[in-house]
Amino acid sequence: MTARVLVVDDIPANLRLLEAKLRAEYFEVALAASGPEALALAAAWSPDIVLLDVMMPGMDGYEACRRLKAQEATAHIPVVMVTALTDQAERVRGLEAGADDFISKPVDTTLLFARLRALLRVKQVLDAWRLRAETARELGFETPGAPEEEFIGARLLLAGGDAAEAVAVAETLAADGMLVEHASDETAAWDRLRGFLHDLVLVSLPLAGGDALRLASRLRAHGESRDLPLVLLAAEDQRAAVLRAFDLGASDHVMRPVDPPELRARVRNQLRRRRYQDLLRESLDRSLEMAVTDALTGLRNRRYVRRHLDSLLRSGATAAVLLMDVDRFKPLNDRYGHAAGDAALKEVAARLREHLRAVDVVARYSGEEFLVVMAGAAEEEATAVAERLRAAIADAPVSVGALALPITMSVGVATARGQVGSDGLIAAADAALYRAKEAGRNRVEAARPEDWNAGTA
Repeated sequence: MTARVLVVDDIPANLRLLEAKLRAEYFEVALAASGPEALALAAAWSPDIVLLDVMMPGMDGYEACRRLKAQEATAHIPVVMVTALTDQAERVRGLEAGADDFISKPVDTTLLFARLRALLRVKQVLDAWRLRAETARELGFETPGAPEEEFIGARLLLAGGDAAEAVAVAETLAADGMLVEHASDETAAWDRLRGFLHDLVLVSLPLAGGDALRLASRLRAHGESRDLPLVLLAAEDQRAAVLRAFDLGASDHVMRPVDPPELRARVRNQLRRRRYQDLLRESLDRSLEMAVTDALTGLRNRRYVRRHLDSLLRSGATAAVLLMDVDRFKPLNDRYGHAAGDAALKEVAARLREHLRAVDVVARYSGEEFLVVMAGAAEEEATAVAERLRAAIADAPVSVGALALPITMSVGVATARGQVGSDGLIAAADAALYRAKEAGRNRVEAARPEDWNAGTA
């Protein structure tokens, strides 16, 4: 997993050391030597994560973090504070300033990369929702504000831990009005999580009667719990299990002996992020469904997908488009009637949606044409997805009443970064689609250099 990382430190040797470690793992790196420089670079460069030193002259790391989190353009960027300070109160101060984690110097490289991967997974999900919200805003719909800061009534589950730890955790979090249930082992925890709605899960290592890593994996494998924050309680000698849990989707961790203010700060941060994601999702559900949905297929419509693609390309991101056309659709309509044609289009839409990622946008582009926009996809990946979609349509006939209609699709694929406009990108995909039709239909073609020339002529 690669990403853009902004490293902020007033000591050049520290900057170069972190830069070398990050570049060795193929991260893109930018450097800033002060808080003001970091704020300016974060706004201009849009990093995926910020590694922020605490002890800096002028504007220290706490103030820089607060300002990053106060600005709409940078509030969503995870911040990891890096410091030689060992006082527990300083860690809590950083978390309350909005930091997502705290790493001590000298930096433990393995732990650092585990935390970066965990934070980047969360940011990718939030970025997908934010991009859709931005498209909605451009269409004239309101987007949600900041989530509520009150946590009264939040329901948490503590999996594992003895009775004394359960009481201590419950009393600590009760100060914020949170309710903590206790499940003593893995089986009881899984039963509770399947039967009730929870806002966050705390997992005490080691987990009695089971495996904490297996529980983390099961949570991430199920749709209803995939985004549920998961915070570990662990001792220093359980470092290997903590690192593995981050790879499996854990959100954060608190080391024993548990410091009550740190536990409260980390849990609040996780709940705040979850609420923000939920607000984005709910807002989109309310505001976009009718305005940007094709009434027949339930897919996004042409207006939405064009705005979405424009937003991607303006951000400089790599984007792939798949332009698909149902082969010989007019003869099907003429022979079996428009009702049969509509039923066929609905089934095609359902199969396309089933074989795409949640972050991909698929739309009915015109009559029997469909358009898929894939953010961050290279040409090889986009072509493989196009072939999978083609096969999903061709491999089984569409049932319309007593009829079994053989349906196929031709697909044109084009991939580009933000230097090209949406018109040029779609035109290149259209040229590739035309070539697929000319070559016999029911096939995938990728755009060639001459297709791009045709699209910009």
